[in-house]
Amino acid sequence: MNIGTKVVAPATLSELENQNEFVRRHIGPGQQEIDDMLDAVGADSLDDLMQQTVPAGIRSKALNVGEAQREDVALAELKTIAKQNKIFRSYIGMGYSNTFTPNVILRNVLENPGWYTAYTPYQPEIAQGRLQAILNFQQTTIDLTGLPLASASLLDEATAAAEAMALAKRVSKNKGANAFFIANDVHPQTKDVLKTRADMFGFELIYGDVSEATQANVFGALLQYPTSTGELVDIREVIAGVQANKGIVAVATDLLSLTLITPPGELGADVALGSAQRFGVPMGYGGPHAAFFATRDAYKRSLPGRIIGVSKDSRGKVALRMALQTREQHIRREKANSNICTAQVLLANMASFYAVYHGPEGLKSIAGRIHRLADILAAGLTQKGLKLAHTTYFDTLCVNVSNKDAVVAAALKKEMNLRTDLAGQVGISVDETTTRKDIADLFDVLLGEGHGLNVAQLDAHIIANGSESIPATLARTTDFMTHPVFNRYHSETEMLRYIKSLENKDLALNHSMISLGSCTMKLNATAEMIPVTWPEFGQIHPFAPLDQAKGYTQMLDQLSEWLIDITGYDALSMQPNSGAQGEYAGLLAIQRYHASRGESHRNICLIPQSAHGTNPASAQMVSLKVVVVNCDSKGNVDLADLRAKAEEVKDNLACAMITYPSTHGVYEEAVREICDIVHENGGQVYMDGANMNAQVGITSPGLIGSDVSHLNLHKTFCIPHGGGGPGMGPIGVKSHLAPFLPSHSLFTLKAAGTNDDLGTNSAVSAAPWGSASILPISYMYIKMMGSDGLKKATEVAILSANYIAKKLEGHYPILYTGRNDRIAHECIIDLRPLKEASGVTEVDIAKRLNDYGFHAPTMSFPVAGTLMIEPTESEAKAELDRFIEAMVCIRQEIAKVESGEWDAIDNPLHNAPHTLADMIDEKWDRSYSRQVGAYPVPAVAADKFWPTVNRIDDVFGDRNLICSCPDLDSYREFAE
Repeated sequence: MNIGTKVVAPATLSELENQNEFVRRHIGPGQQEIDDMLDAVGADSLDDLMQQTVPAGIRSKALNVGEAQREDVALAELKTIAKQNKIFRSYIGMGYSNTFTPNVILRNVLENPGWYTAYTPYQPEIAQGRLQAILNFQQTTIDLTGLPLASASLLDEATAAAEAMALAKRVSKNKGANAFFIANDVHPQTKDVLKTRADMFGFELIYGDVSEATQANVFGALLQYPTSTGELVDIREVIAGVQANKGIVAVATDLLSLTLITPPGELGADVALGSAQRFGVPMGYGGPHAAFFATRDAYKRSLPGRIIGVSKDSRGKVALRMALQTREQHIRREKANSNICTAQVLLANMASFYAVYHGPEGLKSIAGRIHRLADILAAGLTQKGLKLAHTTYFDTLCVNVSNKDAVVAAALKKEMNLRTDLAGQVGISVDETTTRKDIADLFDVLLGEGHGLNVAQLDAHIIANGSESIPATLARTTDFMTHPVFNRYHSETEMLRYIKSLENKDLALNHSMISLGSCTMKLNATAEMIPVTWPEFGQIHPFAPLDQAKGYTQMLDQLSEWLIDITGYDALSMQPNSGAQGEYAGLLAIQRYHASRGESHRNICLIPQSAHGTNPASAQMVSLKVVVVNCDSKGNVDLADLRAKAEEVKDNLACAMITYPSTHGVYEEAVREICDIVHENGGQVYMDGANMNAQVGITSPGLIGSDVSHLNLHKTFCIPHGGGGPGMGPIGVKSHLAPFLPSHSLFTLKAAGTNDDLGTNSAVSAAPWGSASILPISYMYIKMMGSDGLKKATEVAILSANYIAKKLEGHYPILYTGRNDRIAHECIIDLRPLKEASGVTEVDIAKRLNDYGFHAPTMSFPVAGTLMIEPTESEAKAELDRFIEAMVCIRQEIAKVESGEWDAIDNPLHNAPHTLADMIDEKWDRSYSRQVGAYPVPAVAADKFWPTVNRIDDVFGDRNLICSCPDLDSYREFAE
């Protein structure tokens, strides 16, 4: 008899087969590690810790998303669902084209965690690779549009147009005008989004033929070039006419066409915008795609979103960083240019690599072939008597047909999609993937079989007689993409090495923990990512007939049902394609709700002083006036101040925006009272979804009492950050707000969770379901975690944060705690006393962490002079301990500065990060050794990550703004 030995009954075969390993692999700490961490924080179990931490009054019932599934089972099931999608050849166009993603980019960027798990480059010294790739994107945009300044990308073409309208209002000298002109032949989805934005800003929209733009009293105008139906119109005089009336002219355009036609900048445009999707990014049922945005240098302070700029580091070496707008929302808040706080970096990187790989000649060759196919199609159709709506075009024909229904039916029979929203016409857009056989098939559809046309003969005729479909006055005559980066990496070997060289300059989750508070940098599991590149999801046009997207419909419905259960809401919209767009859509629903009740005058938004900067920026986008509510000494919303201000403005109160757990990282005990106060005074409660990772399975926004929330699927639900995008921000709402969710001009949408049509509600994004192709990531995450796994993930995230707080509290003050001195899923350490005593700043500590192989936590938000740490549930205890060791060692280094052992300037914190250039410098004359600088603890030597530049001079970069690829001489000049 073995006394003390526990006999465990062996599992059955069925039990063994159904064991789910994914939950164990997603949650970093194993059971023994969890027990050790619980012991360290003084809790008996995870449930005990939750009882100590989360207010009892908001603990929710169990989730109902089902049992966890094994990876292989979940993937097989989703593949079956995906196969219901029908991949037809798409000629719909309207800003979306089939494209070839070069395999070297597909495998080494889109499918590479070194690229897709990186965070927004707020720490540029460890982000030089993706910064270079984005700078290449900006240079591509500048060269092709003919305008001198470009951004790091926006969300989609329609929202970029809305941002252009807002910019026009800011900078136009026609201050008395409140109208914006939109040419009739702008894409319909763009008009839809512009209507939403204009309604909220109180702008009048004027529609008309492009020639009518000069006759209206407007602050700006939007023209499409080529037009939505493909026509090429010389718009020089129109642009000049609007500008003569002090208006700003934005031109929506197609990047690939600009290799052959005169760029908007040379036509005189103030802004050029559009989608870079056809530069190697799949259509993906609408996204994610990088929009491009270019403008004049004079408007750089009004440019929305991010700009990458060139600066220098402390050694005088060229170094890149985000310029001007970095964290603009947190600085300017409701006065920010836009609420868009990131970009579509991963997709912009793909587009930029596509441009680098093909180079100017390759792009012209692709564009030339596409245009030739359009010419062949046009020649054959006109030869057989069909009439084209336009005789000038790049890739899109608009064909007048008397038997439209029969033509569309014939196309569908041949598994083709034509554009069908045009009265008495069909649209046909050819693309990079179109073949000679496709043209022959199009002839069969439009003319009937036996038409006798031969593609090769038509091609020979065009070669012999020339083509005037691009008028000579609009043919491009200027060079573009002359920088060496676009003219070197054209073999796969060279391209592979270039991509790898940039990847090596970036710290991402595939190297170490990224402990960013409020940003939830958790595991993006491979099994979740695999479906993103399935053609069944990638090759569907967003405006394809719904019966071709049954797989998407099923996946979207199931995911929506799960998210409704998780949030405790009644309905959901998948349309917002970023967290900021989710905020906007949620506030828009509130405003529409008030208007439906005859209370359009409600225009006050209460926002705690600790809120995310996007909150007030989003509020101003729906014309709300922000009133700031104070926080108390513990970081909670000051209830007395909230009540006083809510009562003071009760007749005009629209809403309050709160975050839960609070932005200060604690579960506020009075959260339900906060909601009650707002409701009692006629307002709605918007709950920011940034901290949802501390709610799932424990509580929910609907249970707490809020009316609407956006969900950062790129945080809690495992869509990767992609170096600063993509994101997804669907919104959940209570039933009374459901009728006011966004719809779409090309579809009659329903709010998920209801059977009610959303009617004519205008849209917030270009595509009906936002960036649909990345939603399988969240689907797979929930499917493989199941109800119990999701709850455990939340519990372990809270445990990990409390573990770090407990281990660091003897070294750094923990700024805010909640009940029983617990925190939620993140903690804030206060560096201000250390800064006062030693002169060491939060920036010094952030950069010094790079030497230890870590990305810094969130710096100086929500409180200046602090670091906000969020470990997530995905990091194993060993990685948490490695981070704790780094922070403790840095505290010891600070002590040496405090004591005078190290000089206030000559110390490893002030000089961080340390590079290889430092290590091999023969003039090393610092008071500490090279080893202390670069290898501060033994663990670093085992897996050293080298920052490729030293600390970057931000002030120099803003004073000498360069947002394009510097020439080789610049590298020498900086070093002198």
